[in-house]
Amino acid sequence: MTEALPHSTASYPPAERLPLVEDLHGHAVSDPYRWLEDPADERTIAWSAAQDALTQSWLTALPGRDALRGRLERLMAAGSVGAPVWRNGRAFFTRRDPGQDHAALWLRERDGSERVLLDVTALDPSGRTTLDTWSPSREGARLAYQISVGGNEESLLHVLDVDSGELLDGPIDRCRYSSVGWLPGGEEFFYVRRLPKEEVPAGEEIFHYRVWRHRVGTDAASDVNVHGDGMDPTYYFTLHTSEDGHWLIVDGRRGTTQREAVWIADLTADELVINEVVPDEGGARCNAWVAGDGRLYLLTTLDAPRGRLCVTDPRRPGREHWTELVAEEADSVLENAEWVRGADEGAHLVLQRTRHAVSELHLHEPATGVHVGEVPLPSKGSLHGLTMTDARTTGREGVIWFGWTDFTTPTCVRTYRLGADDTELWAAAPGAVEVSDVRTEQIEYVSKDGTVVRMFVVSQHGRPNQPLPTLITGYGGFALTRRPGYNSNALAWVQSGGVWVLVSLRGGGEEGEQWHQAGMRDRKQNVFDDFHAAAEYLIRRGWTTPEQLAITGGSNGGLLVGAALTQRPELYRAVVCSAPLLDMVRYERFLLGRLWAEEYGSAAVPDELAWLLAYSPYHRVIEEVEYPAVLFAVFESDSRVDPNHARKMCAALQHATSADPTKHPVLIRRETEVGHAARSVSRSVALAVDELGFLAHQVGLELEELTT
Repeated sequence: MTEALPHSTASYPPAERLPLVEDLHGHAVSDPYRWLEDPADERTIAWSAAQDALTQSWLTALPGRDALRGRLERLMAAGSVGAPVWRNGRAFFTRRDPGQDHAALWLRERDGSERVLLDVTALDPSGRTTLDTWSPSREGARLAYQISVGGNEESLLHVLDVDSGELLDGPIDRCRYSSVGWLPGGEEFFYVRRLPKEEVPAGEEIFHYRVWRHRVGTDAASDVNVHGDGMDPTYYFTLHTSEDGHWLIVDGRRGTTQREAVWIADLTADELVINEVVPDEGGARCNAWVAGDGRLYLLTTLDAPRGRLCVTDPRRPGREHWTELVAEEADSVLENAEWVRGADEGAHLVLQRTRHAVSELHLHEPATGVHVGEVPLPSKGSLHGLTMTDARTTGREGVIWFGWTDFTTPTCVRTYRLGADDTELWAAAPGAVEVSDVRTEQIEYVSKDGTVVRMFVVSQHGRPNQPLPTLITGYGGFALTRRPGYNSNALAWVQSGGVWVLVSLRGGGEEGEQWHQAGMRDRKQNVFDDFHAAAEYLIRRGWTTPEQLAITGGSNGGLLVGAALTQRPELYRAVVCSAPLLDMVRYERFLLGRLWAEEYGSAAVPDELAWLLAYSPYHRVIEEVEYPAVLFAVFESDSRVDPNHARKMCAALQHATSADPTKHPVLIRRETEVGHAARSVSRSVALAVDELGFLAHQVGLELEELTT
């Protein structure tokens, strides 16, 4: 049984409970902590300060913190390296060396020499600045890059001269992870930018994106708006230009929906006309590009929920002219395809698939789509970034590069030459790390409704034949696929003697679009049932016990564990709930929430409100229930999920739980100047020490036994 810490307290900061009950479509909906939605309210400020002091007193007293920090720092010191982007004989790639807080952008010249091209830590030693995206010009002479500060994801676009390092343009604001499509010569590019706030209705300032044409060195106010007017304000656009500068391809979708529209424009025509290829009413994803052979390729889920590859002439892009090149497979998901220039072997198509979340690479004949081979990969892992040389880079035809990782391998880059028997290592992660005592299994189990679900279980070789402290995580939403990958938190937990589990839940993309749809809207409960069933399987098979079982999740995964702890409080001992959605009645009112109604449903619709109320964690908190120990983690610069979700849920649980607060505490950890996504390594370590230390103490994992 978990012992109380020396500095633990039996009381929580007071939080006023409002007698606020609203009638929503015939449902009496209580919201006693609505005042915590306002971060500027004096009551919220005082409550947050008191919670900070309480949480700090708990977390700093946790045993094994120094040993855990040392383990995490050593594991994160492995660093990382990204697949190169080739431009005119030059390779642009990211690399994070041991001791660095952020990855830097490197350049490998034609003679093989390397140098740092852009290091955000040099720009801002505080670590608050992150490199969001980057794109070199076709000639490799200029670089468009975007940075944001303090976690707000408000990308500022700049242009750099690659040879001199001179800043040629920027900052251009309101870009937020914009893609960039360079035109030949490097003087102009297309990009995506929001309209100024004074030109949009109040409350819609974070929407209303447009595609613009920009000339380097000119005032962005003079940019030409080429696409987006008159469309739904929640449209997000991505774009690229063909290598020869002939075609502009734009795709867009409303928020996070899986319905994509595609447009194409002939840039050699006298007038720029953007023609629709696929409307978003089709209910499918569609990624389109013009390859080096001049054909328009379309990777689509239209009539193929696991994806198929079609091709047509870009001058006749309509669906009636498509030819199916590679059909849908029944047990894998098609994620990417690239046309690769050949040397002696001729050109090939390289198709990237996942089979039950594990990456595969397949080779096909471009003219017919016939399968001609499979690229051997090192293990059951995942591939990140698939690149090849451009037409201006000679001597490396028929070669592909890809980032590679699995649960024990830090991200590296491997190459494959067409016709070869195996892949080769191009660049290893720059730091050495030894994790040979870890094993991975992929296990099948049956969920509540009979559906077969899979999970990855990571543990030590020769683990004791007894139940162990186990940490389960998952996501289960927005068609996102959680793949095998190097994870310092997971390895630190396992090397301390625990078991770490990643579940491929419905709602994700692990088994295609139908798998996603089986866990969204009125079927969201399937996600939680899959999660509960995973826990029950591990307990039944002797891996762990409820008293040794911890769960963690962030964002939509925070909703997952919030629902889990309110639906089955007896099943889980401890919970970390990070940047979560928890009030599913009012989530649409804050930040990007209105974009997610397609995924969850809307409280404005009577039937959909009933779906949401059935699992909304904030509304399912019941008094005099012994809830697990819970640590909420929120980030005050989060531009996606409002921290008020966690504030309200924390207050509700602190009021309602019958558990001894000295042993099953409910705490909230706040960070400022950091947001939903990228963060420095030092901040990542600090967060992991608090989260893993909290969970380990609750489930009896002895962190102090780590080697220092």
